[in-house]
Amino acid sequence: MRRRPGGLGGRLRDGSDTGKRREERELSGDEVYRRLREFLDRMPLGFPSTRSGVELRILKRLFTEEEAELALLLSPLPEDAETVAARCGMDPGYLADRLEDMSRKGLIFRTRRGDRTYYNTAPFMIGLYEYSVEKMDEELAAMYREYYEAAYLEEMAASGIPGFKVLPIGEHVRSSLTAYPYLNLVEEVRKARVISVADCICRKESALVGRACPYPRETCLSFGAAAEYYIENGIGREIDAEEALRILRQADEAGLVHAGVNTKHLSNICNCCPCCCASMKGITMRGMDKRYFLNALFEAVVDADECTGCGACVERCPVGAVRLEEAARVDRKRCLGCGLCAGTCPAEAVSILLREDREEPYERVVEMGLAILRAKGGHVREAGGAGEGGGGLA
Repeated sequence: MRRRPGGLGGRLRDGSDTGKRREERELSGDEVYRRLREFLDRMPLGFPSTRSGVELRILKRLFTEEEAELALLLSPLPEDAETVAARCGMDPGYLADRLEDMSRKGLIFRTRRGDRTYYNTAPFMIGLYEYSVEKMDEELAAMYREYYEAAYLEEMAASGIPGFKVLPIGEHVRSSLTAYPYLNLVEEVRKARVISVADCICRKESALVGRACPYPRETCLSFGAAAEYYIENGIGREIDAEEALRILRQADEAGLVHAGVNTKHLSNICNCCPCCCASMKGITMRGMDKRYFLNALFEAVVDADECTGCGACVERCPVGAVRLEEAARVDRKRCLGCGLCAGTCPAEAVSILLREDREEPYERVVEMGLAILRAKGGHVREAGGAGEGGGGLA
């Protein structure tokens, strides 16, 4: 690590350091990245190791050694710099400057509440991966792709709990959502206090590794604290609700699936394609059950008497859930309830209905994270979350 004299130990308050604490901080370059990998691996969506060590190359590309050491001091819970400094015996002014700089680089998450700023760990996903959208080049994209194929697809499916929910655009839905306002995508977008849009990290990665697809790229929507983070960091631009709804409708027309974190709070909407999306690829290219990745709250139901057998819905379905017999038939085990088929049916023979056997989204990110950890058999160190936006749990 390129240290000033004493490394981080040199930034401790006078008399506050001990031999043990100094030894813990004075890590070799390789060791600090291994420790950071282990730290990130304790998140609900972890950061498992690979034989090739590509995950360490990713961390070395994103973090300096000092930044990796500082990241190890944080919690999944939002804390201000003074709290972290007091816990670690560091100079609060120095730490505040470094944490702010790291948050600007997309290495940790940041929230502002009044005149206070809070920082917490950013997991690999949703976190470090998405926040690198502007810095990603061919080298980093190739490392991300290698890591996904070697370890991360399996990690995403490890708990059997879907991290995302699918929400169709409201005009395709034939069920009343009065009792379920959090499932009304259009109204939830209109209620958002701040909204940003950014490039889709998955489609940008694919393009950089020579697998570009024809779908639109500026489609990644964030809301609330997550949107503020994107806007302030310059990785997303601020938009109003009407532009967000235009983007959603254009994404719908293009054949993209609207998916957000599997909670009742709306923090993001990824408009996902079947060829690049980290979740969708598990279904479309590996034949894995959708339940590992996406919570299908709705389903498509075809009125056979109204169906003309044109086959538009068959071509439109991103996961091959529709087949054509005398009329279109939907395989509800595969159906995402995304509404794309309903939007393209010229006879309006397809209705999107709430599944009677649906599993409701989690109330908060923390509850979903703890459920994932339990399902993976992990040890729950502490319950924590990042409020509205990003960050992780451990």
